[in-house]
Amino acid sequence: MKIKDGYMLKTVAGSNIVVPVGTAELTFRGMMTLNEVGTVVWKALEEDTTVEKIADKIVSEYNVDLGTATRDVKIFIDKLREKNMIDD
Repeated sequence: MKIKDGYMLKTVAGSNIVVPVGTAELTFRGMMTLNEVGTVVWKALEEDTTVEKIADKIVSEYNVDLGTATRDVKIFIDKLREKNMIDD
């Protein structure tokens, strides 16, 4: 799974913002601000990956257990799916 084409991650005034470009602007209006962990997940999803690989990355970079990381990654990915931003 990975982020669909048409979305870019930009850093604006120290904040990480996802903005639609091209035809994605027709279906997703506005922006999405990501926290530090959300940014790690987003960057991982720029390439084809799995929930397990992303959760492992979170565990290696932050003081969190694998179960919590996996649950939180799944919740975030579900939100991206709701917005039709993920290719499975």
